Order: sequence, then structure tokens, then C-alpha cells
Amino acid sequence: MHVRIILKTLGTLLFIEVAMLVICAFISLGYGEHDLNAFLTTAGIAFVLGSLLYPAGADYEKVLTRRDGYVIVSIAWVVLSAIGMLPFIFSGYVTNPASAFFETVSGFTTTGATVLTNIDQLPHGLLFWRSLTNWVGGLGIIFFTIAILPIFGMGGVQLFAAESMGPSQGKLHPRISVATKEIILLYFSITVLQTILLSLGSMPIFDSICHSMSTLSTGGFSTRQGNIGSYHSRYIEYVTIVFMLLGGTNFSLLIFVCRKKWRKLLFDSEFKWFIGALAVFTAIVAVSLIAKDSSHIEETLRKALFQVTSTLTSTGFTSANYRLWPSLTWGIMILAMISGACSGSTSGGIKCIRLNVIYKVFRNEIMQILHPNAVLSVRINNQVIPQQVKTGILTFTLLYAGVAMVGTLVLMGMNIGITESISMVISSMGNDGPAFGATGVNGSWSYLPDAAKWVCSFLMLVGRLEIFPILLMFAPQFWKNK
Repeated sequence: MHVRIILKTLGTLLFIEVAMLVICAFISLGYGEHDLNAFLTTAGIAFVLGSLLYPAGADYEKVLTRRDGYVIVSIAWVVLSAIGMLPFIFSGYVTNPASAFFETVSGFTTTGATVLTNIDQLPHGLLFWRSLTNWVGGLGIIFFTIAILPIFGMGGVQLFAAESMGPSQGKLHPRISVATKEIILLYFSITVLQTILLSLGSMPIFDSICHSMSTLSTGGFSTRQGNIGSYHSRYIEYVTIVFMLLGGTNFSLLIFVCRKKWRKLLFDSEFKWFIGALAVFTAIVAVSLIAKDSSHIEETLRKALFQVTSTLTSTGFTSANYRLWPSLTWGIMILAMISGACSGSTSGGIKCIRLNVIYKVFRNEIMQILHPNAVLSVRINNQVIPQQVKTGILTFTLLYAGVAMVGTLVLMGMNIGITESISMVISSMGNDGPAFGATGVNGSWSYLPDAAKWVCSFLMLVGRLEIFPILLMFAPQFWKNK
């Protein structure tokens, strides 16, 4: 393991966080609010730490290994969140370290769960910081690293591999750094486009920027305690639905669309599964709501589509009080949380590609019983999925379920209700945000004991990094030299 390169990379990431903090400081300065000192102090601390770590790898010519990549991916999220919680503490709006860390991890992992109960009263700098952590987390700290590493003569493939587990799309470009820059450009452009569209509605420009960063990143942090429902605008809800769908789509496919290769999108197996799940879940929720009250068909369909899109893409925005909906709709939204959207997107959950593979594996097993001599393969986009990938996907899914069950039992052991425990674990691991019960629509997670906040923060990281990188940190064999 190349410790010096790891330290240098972490130092580089801290410098990126310094830039983020300085941007928020300018926001505070522009509005003349008192959180300015909190951002400047935190930026100073991050800069000093970065200056201490970065020189450790100066002029060190070793290249990153796969193991180095896993360490950086796992540690970076913790370090950046630990620094990122300081503006909340220094400004006095969140004085509890467990709550401040929870809020920051929720931002960087694009979960969107919050411990705040006074979002409408937060200064603009902190509001922007919450949305910026969503935006950067959605794109992935790792993508910024991949773009920066070639400057130092180091490849980023190991880091990319450490964050992506499972079957992937074809390469956008032979050089991963070029492909990453294309994704960053597209990510920024879509954010700007949504900002313009939202500002054309009844949403103020500051709110439009913040919500655009939280939408494409499928993060879900809002500048209002009442979330998207606060604006009471059909236009805003429809615009948000479109961009949540973009956030849940594989960015490789979006790049191909920009290159006018529409067939890549239209005939992609995972995208068709994603849209199919969206249609089925929305139809079930809509029928359930119409059966309860059929007086406002358009509004009912819109609310159903918005909430299903929000949960399926793990965005976590809310436009209606779904706690008042029939219990069947709760079950559908939990399934949507577990499913998630497409791989290569900013969404959480198991991801549609894995569910597609699992479905085809089960189907082949049944067919094998009926036709013992048949040679059956699992194909995705006309490509045969290797046995190793299928095994990895099944292992991941079982681990996902296992961690969820253990997490639920741990929270229940803290005297948290079963509904809240199950939904909070699923929401945390799926990076969704809202749950059910007390942590439901526009609800705060602040009532949780500190131990539960630390557990949920850990589950957010496990879900964002897709289990394996985090679990590897606890394996003794991982730290051995051989």
C-alpha cells in the first residue's frame, strides 16, 4: 500500500473542499450574514490539513494500486464529512457533533435526510453548503480525483474501479480522464439548465440554484422545511420530475445521447427496466390514490409520479404528505427505495442493472429445471454476463439485505419503533432521505439518540460506496502486505 500517494490524494481533496467552503463564504459575505466566520475558519483548518498531507507524496512516482483506490474512496468520504460538519458547529446551528456529522454525511452521500427543524431560518451560506455537498457528492468526489490525478502523472482507473461494482456501459473514451471531464461538463450543463427553468417559474434564483444542485445529484436537500411542496407549483414539480429522471439515468447513456446516439439509450436493458419500474410503481400508487379520492385526477397522477420518481431515483424530494396515503403506497415506495435507478447515475439503492441480472438468473434456473441439457446464458445489451459478475451481484445483494437486517435490529435495540427502524435503514442505505413514521414527510431525524445517528451515518456511507469498499476496511487480510 502506497501511504504517501494516499496522503497526497487526501490533501488534494481537502484543497477541493477549501474551494467549496470559500464559495459559501462569498455567499455569506454577499448576504451579509454571520456564518461567514464559520466558513472562513473551516476553510483555514482544511487548508492547513491539506498542506500537511499533500507534501507527503510530493515527487513520489509510484502509481495507485487497486487497494490504494479502496482506501482513498473509503477514507475520503469520512475525512471530508468530518471537515464539512464544522460550519454547522461553528455557526451554532447544529452544536451536537453526531448531528453535524450526520447532516454532512447525508449531504455528501446524497441521502438528503436532515436533523434540522428550522431550514427556513438558516443563513444562505449554510443553505448553499448543504446543496453543494449534494452536488459534489452526486458527481462523486472520486470523479474530481480522476480528473486531477493525471496532472500528477497518476492514473485514476483504480479509483474508478473502487467506486463501481457490477456490469458497466461501454467506454466513453479510451482515457478515463477524458470521459470524466465529459461527464463533469454534462453534469454542470444540466444543472444550469434546470436552474434557468426553475427560475422561470415561481422559484427565486437562489432557491433555483440550490434545488438544481440537489435534484441532478438526487440528493434532496431543500431550502424550505416544506420541501418542493412549499412552492405549490405544478410547473416546478414537473420540471423537477424531469431532472430527477435525468439524475437517475446512467450518465454514459446521457453522453451518448448528446452525441446523437439515441439507440444506446432506447435499447439499453437497464434503462428500459428503470422506466418500466417507474411506470408500474406509479400506476399502482395512482390507482390507490384515485380509489381513495377521484376528485382531482391530474393532481393525483402528478403527486404519484413525483413521489415515485423521487424514491426510485433516491432523490428524496416531497411534494405531498404521503403519510396520509394508503398503506399499499408505502410498500411500493419502500420497494422503489430498495431498487434505485440506473448504475452510473447519482442514485442509490441496489440499482436496476443488478435486479435485471438477478431476474434473468432466476429465470434461467427455472428453465434449466425444465430443460436440463440446455445451455443458458444471461445477456445484458446482447453481451453475456460472466459467471464472476453474476456471483458478485448475488453476493452484493445478499450482503445488502444482511446489513439492512442487522442495522434494523441495532436501531430497534435503541427503542426505535419497527416502522421507523426499517424505513430509516432502507432510506440510509439507499441514500433516499425521507422515511416513514416520525422521519417521514418533511420530518427531522433530530429526535434520534446520538448512537442511532452514528449508525445511520455509517449506513449512508455503506450504501453510497456499495458495501464492499467499507467492508474491506474491516478485513485483516486487506491490510497485509501480500
